[in-house]
Amino acid sequence: MSPSFMRPKALSRLLGAFCFVLITFSVHKPVQAISFIRDTEIENTIRVYSAPIFEAAGLNIADIHIHLVNDPALNAFVAAGQRLFINTGLLMRAEHAGQVIGVIAHEAGHISGGHLVRLHESLRGSTAKTVLTTLFGGVAANYTRSMEQAADQAAASFLDEAGYSGRGLAEFLDTLSKQEALFTGSQDVYLRSHPLTRDRIKFMNDHVAKSKLSDKPLPANVQQAHDRMRAKLKGFINPPSRTLREYKADDPSFSARYARAIAYKGLHQIDKSLALIEGLIAEAPNDPFLYELKGDVLQDADRVAESIPPYKKALEILPWAALIRVNLAQSQLEAKDPALGDEALENLLEAVRYEPEIPLLWRLLATAYAREGDQANVMLALAEEAMLTGKQSEAHQRATRAEEMLPEGSASQRRAQDIQNATKSKKK
Repeated sequence: MSPSFMRPKALSRLLGAFCFVLITFSVHKPVQAISFIRDTEIENTIRVYSAPIFEAAGLNIADIHIHLVNDPALNAFVAAGQRLFINTGLLMRAEHAGQVIGVIAHEAGHISGGHLVRLHESLRGSTAKTVLTTLFGGVAANYTRSMEQAADQAAASFLDEAGYSGRGLAEFLDTLSKQEALFTGSQDVYLRSHPLTRDRIKFMNDHVAKSKLSDKPLPANVQQAHDRMRAKLKGFINPPSRTLREYKADDPSFSARYARAIAYKGLHQIDKSLALIEGLIAEAPNDPFLYELKGDVLQDADRVAESIPPYKKALEILPWAALIRVNLAQSQLEAKDPALGDEALENLLEAVRYEPEIPLLWRLLATAYAREGDQANVMLALAEEAMLTGKQSEAHQRATRAEEMLPEGSASQRRAQDIQNATKSKKK
């Protein structure tokens, strides 16, 4: 179901394993909606792909922010220097992990080549939403042909050093070349923003012909992670009926059962979904994402008390997973058990240290503080939420109220003052 048309209750949730952040933007045509997808498993998979590449490029993986854009177009790009945006369309259409890794290597070439230095300076400190809105607003120019050639050359070097075959990138360029004859409006965005030339294709084909790594297979766990990622994306994004046709009932593979479990969740066939998840857990009892999905299914079915144990189990295995911690806190708050209030607040405060750009997290924090009778921090949390959703006037008003109530000289009061200052000119 499109995130633009979800029922109100669903919008108040993290929508299962995914958190959708709606953005509206204008590109000389009627306003559209675009969204980010937040998912710990998929982001972790991309980081596993990327780490050797970024290390080879002399970049710190901890400084790279990965953003999944919910868009069927074949596209990926870097912005503000250290932000990597990848469309779900690219991930779902890539037949094997090597193709995604090749694209990441190319984008790492743009980062290491300093191709976005001026844009990086103009967007320094911006949120992912601001960066994406700015890009779609037309501020960022397309890459030049020389930049594309340089990024390919850097990518080939990074792939060799990381021990990856360059064949995936060559295949990706070949896919793009087949679209060149299409009318511009029918081409994938990647082709329009990353100019393609015969020299680029020839360079990568020559590299594949010469490199000793070209026929090196990907590690089995990398390809398995890719299959799971595609199954998960298709399960959540495509209509359930389509997912069930693609991943048929007689397909016993892990990824197929994973996709079907998600599709049945979308159809609200909870028992079928849970049966598949329990079977997967029996095979992989230490997989945190299976417990996360079980919690999501139960939460979506309004069985919030039952969703708490699987979320806790997931966090036992993966304690740094802030998004899972938010889901757990939401179930604890919705359970309306006073004994769970302190735990929910603790989970949210831990999560916000790592994920301060999720509006729903701040809304939940406001709820948790309200139950504690802490009106000052309720106002501050609501100010943070308003900032992230573009409600500058509301953010200013909430922050002003919070600043009046918070302890003099406290870090919280200084944050309220920062929000006031950040929204003052925009409010005017």
